Amino acid sequence: MTSEQLSAAIVDALTTMTVDGAVSLPDGVPAQVVIERPKVRDHGDYATNVALQLAKKAGMPPRALATLLAERLRETAGIASVEIAGPGFLNIRMDAGAQGSVAADVVSAGSSYGRNDLFAGEKINLEFVSANPTGPIHIGGTRWAAVGDALGRIFSFSGADVTREYYFNDHGAQIDRFTRSLLASARGATTPEDGYAGQYIVDIAQQVLAEYPDVLARPDDEAQEVFRSHGVNLMFTEIKKALHDFGVDFDVYFHENNLHESGAVERAISRLSAMGNTYEQDGALWLRTEKYGDDKDRVIIKSDGNGAYISGDLAYYLDKRERGFDRCLIMLGADHHGYVGRMNAMCAAFGDTPGVNLEILIGQMVNLISSGQPLRMSKRAGTVITLEDLVGSIGVDAARYALARYTCDSTIDIDLDLWARQTNDNPVYYVQYAHARLSSILRNAADLAVSAGSPTSLLDGFDPSLLSHEKEGELVRTLAEFPRVVGTAAQLREPHRVARYLEDAASAFHKFYDVCRVLPQDDEEPSDLHRARLVLVTATRTVLANGLELLGVSAPERM
Repeated sequence: MTSEQLSAAIVDALTTMTVDGAVSLPDGVPAQVVIERPKVRDHGDYATNVALQLAKKAGMPPRALATLLAERLRETAGIASVEIAGPGFLNIRMDAGAQGSVAADVVSAGSSYGRNDLFAGEKINLEFVSANPTGPIHIGGTRWAAVGDALGRIFSFSGADVTREYYFNDHGAQIDRFTRSLLASARGATTPEDGYAGQYIVDIAQQVLAEYPDVLARPDDEAQEVFRSHGVNLMFTEIKKALHDFGVDFDVYFHENNLHESGAVERAISRLSAMGNTYEQDGALWLRTEKYGDDKDRVIIKSDGNGAYISGDLAYYLDKRERGFDRCLIMLGADHHGYVGRMNAMCAAFGDTPGVNLEILIGQMVNLISSGQPLRMSKRAGTVITLEDLVGSIGVDAARYALARYTCDSTIDIDLDLWARQTNDNPVYYVQYAHARLSSILRNAADLAVSAGSPTSLLDGFDPSLLSHEKEGELVRTLAEFPRVVGTAAQLREPHRVARYLEDAASAFHKFYDVCRVLPQDDEEPSDLHRARLVLVTATRTVLANGLELLGVSAPERM
């Protein structure tokens, strides 16, 4: 029995109590009950404070309500005992059969174990990375690549129709600076004061020269256009390859320039004007964002007739909504924190709901540490640490896991020496090694003819009550938590919960394996207990593989 199943059993018991007249709950029975794992193992398998929460509404002391509820729950199949503690806590123990059946559920579900329908029927546009095509992806963008892709996987696992989108900033001043930098490099001149430096500028400039040998002999405006169009394409091709090698691919690459050339900006402004949310003042067109919670109104079209930066945001958001997306999530770096208020106000100005139709996630800084010292410079990019620097130091799996392992609103320090080690101090190695060890056990089981065929064939004759050892119970309860962890990670937009869970699951497995022998030794005949433990091993490997897949990290069978 999982915590969700126990929650449902408690809800059923409360419902029966209200129908029988034993308890009166004017606000009705809650749809679900919070179930926790006791900090002290001797207190039971699960605990709940539902009696304390409902006592006042029921008009009785918490212990009295807890006593009535305990009596009902003791009649529930799979529950071995219910004890009342303190002012009205319920400590619940499950019988071994009810617990052990979770292992069979995992094996039967296989790669689908942990799926839910929290976002079924919803179309989600997930925009992340969106680095300017003026240089390699820096370490902050790399964090969003890892977290964003993991979140997309978790949303899909939770029933959503997810579109990963990259907003290609190919319009504006930064592209002009990039172009001037390329042209200066090609001419052997000094980098412009506001330009970009680094070996990548030299490399791209030389590629353009190789393709257009006569470009420097052309008029300046024509030469600049060649470096702009082809230089940007070369840089963006490189960015896409780096992301692909990192395991991150996008469904849509949306070009900012298209918004300004297609009339999308004008269409968005017309929509907002028709809703009474724009006005003219001082020769400029303004958006009424202050009335929707922003600290001030925002200029859309400046007095010189050019669009302000927010004009593109308006058009882009409307375009996404017109493409049918229910939720638009945007992941931004810490330097965009002041951006949130105006974007939410823009969403409300269109008649939508901030936090539902538009949601902005802010990520904090990432620092890389090597030999106890922070890394400051990239050999290639010159001024920033890049995706390639991180992957080159610790590999794709460790990089993705390390970046997804922490809540996004915290600054993180990644110790490259630790994450490169093949020891249990390295969290990703610890989890992957557990999966490889589980795979080795199952290979050995097949060699010993203890198991054969598909994983589900192990379920023939499986007796879950045999999994009665304390460490077996702890491992089973840990596996049962995986669906809840996935659902919470989706609802809170926190993939790090999956990573931390995997480490707990790997730890529970190692503790189980240290004291519970899975395979027969010497001439010992395979027993039902051996086979039951193989079901548990298969279930554990399934959960670790499913969790690693959600993070975009491989699940090796040998290490």
